[in-house]
Amino acid sequence: MSIALIIPDRKLDDLQQRLQQALPDTAIEIWPELEDPAAVEFAVVWKQPHGCLNGLVNLEAIQCFGAGVDSILSDPTLPDLPVSRIVDPALTDAMVGYLDGIVNYYRLQLDVFSRQQQQSVWRPKSPRKLSSVTVLGLGELGGAVAEHFHKAGYQVAGWARSGKHLQNVQCYAGDAQLQQAVAAADVVICLLPLTPATENRLNQDFFQALKPGAIFINVARGAIVDETALLAALEQGPLAAACLDVFRREPLPGNDPLWQHPAILITPHVSAVTNVSTVVSQIADNYRRAQQGRPLLNPVDRLRGY
Repeated sequence: MSIALIIPDRKLDDLQQRLQQALPDTAIEIWPELEDPAAVEFAVVWKQPHGCLNGLVNLEAIQCFGAGVDSILSDPTLPDLPVSRIVDPALTDAMVGYLDGIVNYYRLQLDVFSRQQQQSVWRPKSPRKLSSVTVLGLGELGGAVAEHFHKAGYQVAGWARSGKHLQNVQCYAGDAQLQQAVAAADVVICLLPLTPATENRLNQDFFQALKPGAIFINVARGAIVDETALLAALEQGPLAAACLDVFRREPLPGNDPLWQHPAILITPHVSAVTNVSTVVSQIADNYRRAQQGRPLLNPVDRLRGY
């Protein structure tokens, strides 16, 4: 029996060692150096190469090494097996902390002062009057983010594909209510899952529904946003600024026009990074559940895409 770690381009020694300590009787192997692919019964994956699971003939379950599963489900050869994702309080805290910092960055006009510094301009400005936040996507992360900004004193709205009921959040649902959900927002935060229904969903019509001076933050997936429409909304209105932590291609190519736009803040997909020390127990628990034929923690609905 063994577990395969299929997480390309990432140093996995720490994860391997911690899982080995949690599961001393199970071999923890790093793909593609698998001693016996037929012995693999559980796979921990992140952006796995398409088709790499085909040779694992005794695979019983798949564990995503993160909260988002779009890269897993996009594999046309994905076996028809249970898939689970990470739901980690530390990941949620990291996301909330990142977004709190970004919203305050704009509230304090630090984007403006950064540009003024480059021009040696001394021009004091009062903080922006940001009073309303809309969160797109009201799952584990979105719900926590909405609650945080309510406690911080903002008027908070939220939107999801299906109806949600969150205390202190004005909830909207379905395509017909998307523009209504964002129309009054000073800040719009995207935490939607990437699915066929959400790809390019934030398009020209979406951006034109925002109020003049709105700020857009994307910490979900790059493919949800029509980048041409985003750039147009920054050039012609109504957007005042955008913070992007995720992109269609990562790393973002050096010649991409997003790098050079003065109203865009770019961070390299750091809003919420999986912490090995806090997720090992969840992975180990799901492995034991798979061995015992029990349902996995945090299962993924493959039809819905999350």
